[in-house]
Amino acid sequence: MNKFALGAVASTLTFAFAIEAAATEWNVSVWGKRRAFTEHVEKLAELVSEKTNGEFTMNISYGGLSKNRENLDGISIGAFEMAQFCAGYHRDKNRVVTVLELPFLGVENLAQEVTVSKAVYAHPAAAEEMEQWNAKLLMTSPMPQYNLVGTGDPRATLADFEGMRVRATGGIGNAFKAVGGVPTSVTATEAYQAMESGVVDTVAFAQHAHLSFGTINQADWWTANLNPGTVNCPVVANIDAYEDLSDAHREALDSSIDEALDHYLANYGELLKKWDSVLEEKGVAKVEIDEAVLAEFRATAADPIRDAWIKDMEAQGLPGQELYDLVVKTLADAKSGS
Repeated sequence: MNKFALGAVASTLTFAFAIEAAATEWNVSVWGKRRAFTEHVEKLAELVSEKTNGEFTMNISYGGLSKNRENLDGISIGAFEMAQFCAGYHRDKNRVVTVLELPFLGVENLAQEVTVSKAVYAHPAAAEEMEQWNAKLLMTSPMPQYNLVGTGDPRATLADFEGMRVRATGGIGNAFKAVGGVPTSVTATEAYQAMESGVVDTVAFAQHAHLSFGTINQADWWTANLNPGTVNCPVVANIDAYEDLSDAHREALDSSIDEALDHYLANYGELLKKWDSVLEEKGVAKVEIDEAVLAEFRATAADPIRDAWIKDMEAQGLPGQELYDLVVKTLADAKSGS
């Protein structure tokens, strides 16, 4: 082979290696099945691929890479590049974001949930804590206020909550415990079996999860307006993987986050519009809790749990009061439109 032919081969190989080097493939660990809760992750993957002409792709695995309680651990060791997790699954590992799970914060819609989550994620204490797990907070997975589905007679008073075995995590679980309930923190994927077997009487979920995990199929009733709070479920990236991205790929990722969240909100809005028809179709009674009962619930649960959370965080060297005040101010600004 003459030198010109050798040069051509070398050039071809160099070009091929350059193309290969330019490609980025991330593995993403979520759980369950594709549903409203994961639509922003799916949209993010779609947008990033489009913006990079297919050079940056994300392989989204529903339970194939890790158990949901172990996603943050997987991120920390680089087992995959991106993951979703819920704070209530391991509160000791993500203490800062649990401020968003305090009961009765007063969040009224998903847009407000996004706003307050962004504020907390941007706080230096949140970034510093996540760095311990080699994780970078990318975006939240905003969920409506949780409500109960249950079997048997509806639970409509605080006395009815006494001894109630409820699947509830984080601040919601603490709220039910404060009024005599018995919370258990089985994972979302275990909730149907726990309900079917009688391990729990009730399950606290957002609407999409009652549908996706089948608990609505076990239900006799649904509390339409209990609204004790919600859980916070971040999507994070492995810091090393994020920093190894080319400038163009990092820009594609960063610029797609708000677009992905907008898609999520629109999609979830459509689900909420259909919720009443789902209840009717499945024969689930809608229970409206009396306002006096709600006021009693808030008085019993909200203030003591908030004060205990702040005290606990401050004792661990975290700015508990500052974080809570940040949520309150951010939410007030969002409601006032400022």
